Amino acid sequence: MTANLPIGEDQVRAEVVATARAMSASGLSPGRSGNVSARFNDGMLITPSGLAYDLMESADIVFVDGDGTFASGQRAPSTEWHFHLAAYRARPDLHALVHTHSLHATVLACAGRNIPAFHYMVAVAGGSDIPLVPYATFGTAQLGEYVAAGLASRKACLLANHGQVAMGTSLAAALELAHEVEVLAEQYLKVLMVGPAKLLPDTEMAIILEKFKTYGRTGSEK
Repeated sequence: MTANLPIGEDQVRAEVVATARAMSASGLSPGRSGNVSARFNDGMLITPSGLAYDLMESADIVFVDGDGTFASGQRAPSTEWHFHLAAYRARPDLHALVHTHSLHATVLACAGRNIPAFHYMVAVAGGSDIPLVPYATFGTAQLGEYVAAGLASRKACLLANHGQVAMGTSLAAALELAHEVEVLAEQYLKVLMVGPAKLLPDTEMAIILEKFKTYGRTGSEK
């Protein structure tokens, strides 16, 4: 755990529930779709499988160890626990993950498109694009491998024929990024309705990425 997440398990469980409810209420993930987790100890705390978000309580959140095991007597974890763990292994610097089936990101993912550098804000995910990872059946280790590869140098990616994943140093940061990815996806789809997008060159995106390293910090933090 880092200072970006609450230290106590009860606090982390409560924050996972709050984040999941906020994700659902905002429309990012309709119905019972999507899932949320936070790194905890040597594993993670993750939303359970198939439970409506408005019924979810802290006690329903499932601890999954780093080796993928979870104790009996708990609810079953989200079927996507494979890719959550794989993402944490790939990104030890990040501590929370939000997976959604948000409308516009999912449309792009089902069309087999990534989100290229049509707008400088694409850099919010850590690179010059938001990549699309290949399709694999939900809940499989194969999908976990694809997600880990997609997030190796990014904080977000699209999952082909599925949805999107966003990571952050905190649950709040991960949820905010998921919202940003959805906004970018909607903007990009609307650009494509007009015609081909005019993409920013790699040189400009490199400048933007450097600027983002200090964006929003105080003078003493730079």
